[in-house]
Amino acid sequence: MRLAHLAAAAVLALPLSAWPALKPGDAAPPFRTPAAVGGQVFEFDLAEALKKGPVVLYFFPKAFTKGCTIEANAFAEATPRFAALGAAVVGLSHDGIDTLRKFSVEECRDKFAVASDPKARTIQAYDAASLLPGMASRISYVIGQDGRIAFAHEGSNPLQHVEETLKAVQRLGSARR
Repeated sequence: MRLAHLAAAAVLALPLSAWPALKPGDAAPPFRTPAAVGGQVFEFDLAEALKKGPVVLYFFPKAFTKGCTIEANAFAEATPRFAALGAAVVGLSHDGIDTLRKFSVEECRDKFAVASDPKARTIQAYDAASLLPGMASRISYVIGQDGRIAFAHEGSNPLQHVEETLKAVQRLGSARR
């Protein structure tokens, strides 16, 4: 048992840059999955969303936990700024769609979609699996309309994900002009 604790501590001590993640320039894996916005369930399709503009795809560990609530509130507050830049925001977790339907209203404040990935297919495709079963890591991507990763951010500070992805979308918009 002591050896297992030491091994777990060693893994947790790894720098965040040691975790796998898709890199800028990589193709964003396409996906379709149930999602909710404002309590209404729909089928989120990345390819369809990209036809309208860049997509900020952020993975979060678990709905209604402290960090995930802070992150959802911050993304909700920033959603008008993302929309003004032509970008859509979607959060994705391992949670079931019924939980996310409630989360979309209470914590996302009806501002953006949250998608369900109970079988972790999209979580795996985006290298966003957590060491904890049934949870995603906190990773955010900005996906350009070309279907490629334009920016990736990994870290435990939920507010940094909002700040960094907003800067990335602004840079992406400047590059298109």
